[in-house]
Amino acid sequence: MIDREVTARLGLDPARVHVPDGMADDIEGAAAAYERAIVDAGGVDLQILGIGSTGHIGFNEPTSSFASRTRIKTLTPETRRDNARFFPSLDDVPLHCVTQGLGTIMDARSVLLVAFGEGKADAVAAAVEGPLSSMCPGSILQMHPDATVVVDEAAAARLTLRDYYDFVFENRPEWQR
Repeated sequence: MIDREVTARLGLDPARVHVPDGMADDIEGAAAAYERAIVDAGGVDLQILGIGSTGHIGFNEPTSSFASRTRIKTLTPETRRDNARFFPSLDDVPLHCVTQGLGTIMDARSVLLVAFGEGKADAVAAAVEGPLSSMCPGSILQMHPDATVVVDEAAAARLTLRDYYDFVFENRPEWQR
């Protein structure tokens, strides 16, 4: 799915886009190998993320540990319904997945979170302006030293300080353009 929905659409070099092997026979071993591969590569330069309607990033569902590393996670019914569009039917959507943990994500040098559509507005507002909480895993990005959030009008609709963010963006220094 990452190849079709992200790598190909953005014209990224597939050799530079890495995801954990969710089809491995030994999931725990594959998760550990993925973590080692990150370290061996010198870390992640840019972590590109979406946010789910539950506030999850990666597939770190609500109540995920902020210190978590790559591992298997059980998907919430809402996440499965949201992802059914990528499968022939809801019954074909996996119950589990392998995801980078929140601790792994936070180790990236830069993070880019993108969100589009009205269905993401509550999650974006909770992640950007809400309290830091495991109930909205995306809120951990408030603690990242170099996180950028890019949203469309609909996804920004519930941001309380929306006018301020627009002002900051429009008046950013030349070197940030």
